[in-house]
Amino acid sequence: MKLIALFTVAAALSATVFSSVASEAAASAKPDLAKGEASFAGVCAACHAPDGNSLIPVNPKLAQQHPEYLIKQLTEFKAGKRENAIMNGMAAALSEDDMKNIAYWVSSKKATPGAAKEKELVMLGEKIYRGGIADRQIPACAGCHSPNGAGIPAQYPRLSGQHADYAVVQLTAFRDGVRKNSLQMTQVAAKLNDREIKAVADYIAGLR
Repeated sequence: MKLIALFTVAAALSATVFSSVASEAAASAKPDLAKGEASFAGVCAACHAPDGNSLIPVNPKLAQQHPEYLIKQLTEFKAGKRENAIMNGMAAALSEDDMKNIAYWVSSKKATPGAAKEKELVMLGEKIYRGGIADRQIPACAGCHSPNGAGIPAQYPRLSGQHADYAVVQLTAFRDGVRKNSLQMTQVAAKLNDREIKAVADYIAGLR
């Protein structure tokens, strides 16, 4: 009887371990880029362009963005944690696999470079991006988003070449408490005025 009991316990433990391993394997399954491309074409391309390099200044470029960041944003759009009338509806229909497939596919596309347009603000934007504003305890953007705007995978998004118009809208939304899905960005943007936001956004657009 003891031997049977031992076998029973061993079998139960093996089943538990196998189930755990299977779950981990499923979670780490590679994204399906072909499905990602198809989903992107059907759901995202109209606003973000077929290759993720949006031509509409108020819509962000998604090409070469960190996939983990894109998945986080899509998840939060779907949950309503990040609010946007269009994106909330679009994300609602996406499964976790859809989000992963889309994010990894568009992140594999090369981002097109942007350019600063507000020449009189470029120096101010560079100063804030690279050095912050010490007397107002505003940290340098480069500390999290890297000197060239590449960001840090799974932590901070790529900003290099992003549309200035889009960046202005997002920084203003963080500052005004409209966008609430990053406490860190809310605290930083809360200290910036309109001119500084515009300067940083324009500088970011020209980063490479």
